[in-house]
Amino acid sequence: MKGANVTVGIMPLVDAAPIIAAKELGFAAQEGLTLELVKAPSWSTLRDMLVHGRVEAAHMLAPVPVALVIGLGAHAELDVLSVLSVNGTVVGVSNALAERLRSQQFAFDFRDAMAAGHALLECATHPLRIAVPFPFSMHAELLHYWLAGLGNSNLQAVEIKTIPPSLMAEAMAAGEIDAFCVGEPWGSIAVENGVGTLLLPLAAIWGFAPEKVLAVRKEYREAEPDVTERLTRAVWRAGKWLDQAENHMTASEILSRPEYVDVAPEILERAFEGRLVISQRGETRQVPNFLTFTEGSASFPWQSWAAWIARQLASRHGLNLDTAIEAAKAVFRTDVYRAALAPELAGLPLSDWKIEGAALERMKIDSAHGTLQLEPDAFFDGKVFDPNPRS
Repeated sequence: MKGANVTVGIMPLVDAAPIIAAKELGFAAQEGLTLELVKAPSWSTLRDMLVHGRVEAAHMLAPVPVALVIGLGAHAELDVLSVLSVNGTVVGVSNALAERLRSQQFAFDFRDAMAAGHALLECATHPLRIAVPFPFSMHAELLHYWLAGLGNSNLQAVEIKTIPPSLMAEAMAAGEIDAFCVGEPWGSIAVENGVGTLLLPLAAIWGFAPEKVLAVRKEYREAEPDVTERLTRAVWRAGKWLDQAENHMTASEILSRPEYVDVAPEILERAFEGRLVISQRGETRQVPNFLTFTEGSASFPWQSWAAWIARQLASRHGLNLDTAIEAAKAVFRTDVYRAALAPELAGLPLSDWKIEGAALERMKIDSAHGTLQLEPDAFFDGKVFDPNPRS
């Protein structure tokens, strides 16, 4: 096996863990790869680093490759090799807004997105300023989907701002925003700093949603097919390791280093465990599947996930839906994933897509090696999304 160096861009978030673990725990070395990790200050910077060749691969927001291929942003062709993480994000509100919610007897049950959304809008004394990390992100897409599900009139009551994840707590402390949608640990940091209260996991809006992906430039994948398969395999092995509870403390200690997330390991571990402290009162909530890396086919780049993202983006930006969906499906490279994982005898789905939102409980489906289990993936409004509707 020929050795290869791969430069990978990351953001300081818990869901960068599969890439970090692949480097630090030897999964990349087993594939003959030497990973150089480069931490970016913002998602726009990381996108540009990948598009312009500063890095060869990246920890990337799932909607970014879709946005680029359908004509939103710089012209670039990216390929999604695998999904790095499912879920792992939260909605937080200012303490002042949390107190108004409590005065209305809102229970902060961390489950009912419909009730939480209506309560949030009813308690707002001015148009809500909600921050997301990037315009093309699952944070933004799920926020728009949530608001639309609460009623079209509510869209006028919200101003959506873009703020890098690590600056969310500072923005809330400065009174610049009333709420945020962000990946961990930055929601928990707002709680730790005494400036925010967690309202809801985004998993309450869509039960099993793709969050970050492993992306490369299409030209790089075509030039280095063997390297990209080996990278996909190394990151998948790291994800399987991360999904084991006994490894969560070790993973938290690694990510806490200054060159990675630079946050205390006990705060990072909350995301791995799905046990979140939601307020300075010490209230905790346990969230099933809060952050998943490979279980339930979480790392498989389902083309139905790409299609859902494309529909959301195209609808909001006035693009042709059918054209956008077909282009997006081609970006999520199920063929590359299958080729990379076939030697592992991993549970590979037989189909490239599924009906999203249809699994109300754990269910088994046929795979290339027997069966595999899918996790519940309901949308908060009870709808389903079929990426291949029959006429």
